[in-house]
Amino acid sequence: MTQIELRGVQKWFGDVQVVKDMNLAIADNEFIVLLGQSGCGKTTTLRAIAGLETIDEGDILIDGKPVQHMKASDRDIAMVFQSFSLYPHMTVYENIAFPLRATGMDRAGIDRSVREIAKVLRITDLLGRKPSALSGGDMQRVAIGRALVRQPKAMLMDEPIGALDAKLREEMRAEIKRLHLQQGSTTIYVTHDQVEAMSLADRIVVMHEGVLQQIGAPEEVYAHPANLFVAQFVGSPVMNVAPVTVSSNTQGATVMMGGEANGFAFPKELTGKLNGHADKPGALKLGIRPEGVLVEREERQGYLPVEAHIIEPLGAYDIVDLAVGSTMLRARTRAGFVPRAGEKVYARIDPAQAHFFDTDSGRSLGVRL
Repeated sequence: MTQIELRGVQKWFGDVQVVKDMNLAIADNEFIVLLGQSGCGKTTTLRAIAGLETIDEGDILIDGKPVQHMKASDRDIAMVFQSFSLYPHMTVYENIAFPLRATGMDRAGIDRSVREIAKVLRITDLLGRKPSALSGGDMQRVAIGRALVRQPKAMLMDEPIGALDAKLREEMRAEIKRLHLQQGSTTIYVTHDQVEAMSLADRIVVMHEGVLQQIGAPEEVYAHPANLFVAQFVGSPVMNVAPVTVSSNTQGATVMMGGEANGFAFPKELTGKLNGHADKPGALKLGIRPEGVLVEREERQGYLPVEAHIIEPLGAYDIVDLAVGSTMLRARTRAGFVPRAGEKVYARIDPAQAHFFDTDSGRSLGVRL
């Protein structure tokens, strides 16, 4: 059992606070991804857990024991970096065996452990090679093998596949997930790539400017973002966000964007769920993901006439930019559905997929229709 907990962790570099009151509990065997932009504090948090950075306030607990004053070597945690950091003069076998030799393990035990981890990582046939004869993906497998071979309490990964090309990154994502499921180790993974986060994590921890923004399963963070930052950071393409005004009558509610002539019909209960934001000018923003913008070629009730501007063919589907007055909405359609830019089509917003945010704080109002 390996549980990791951060309680009120604070970290400054000079006058700059890079981690602000971080509270996080990680369960045994959980795969946690720290996601955020460069400089948001995710790597500093990871290094603090590993013991490579000291913290200024708070506690870091491993299996209930405070470790913030312990050296990195005493925490029994392995770390994999973006740079492979392999010893160039050693073979793959010797690189993986190195941490075991440092503990004084006997030769037979080392050989058994190295070959077991090589089999798990599918690099048995590479054990006699030097790093210079390996591909980037194979070098990262060796780096992971060197970290795992001593069976640490937890595995920490700092953008381990960031230096690889797109195809190798895709392959390595699958390998890392398979390895986690097979080994059952508690894993904390740092990345700025939301695709990596969505595909790997049991839970995603979204950070911004040192502050934890949201924790949740990938589908929860995607479908129910806590604020505007999460809404526009997670998802590709990003969520459409536009200032709106809301009016209502006996027939229902109308959400206006891009000019008073452009109103989308919503259920009448919307106004009551906005906590007074509908009455304050400029207080409200609508968020809608591209799949929540519904498009038709022929006129239909509840759909507004709009013009297609830019079409991005992405194989299985297209992303189409639609002009709604002065506002541009991105919609996801099936491939070739809108044949050309400049085409007149009809669009509506799916109320069930709509999000409403407070303009000043950026927080979600939690509206569900």
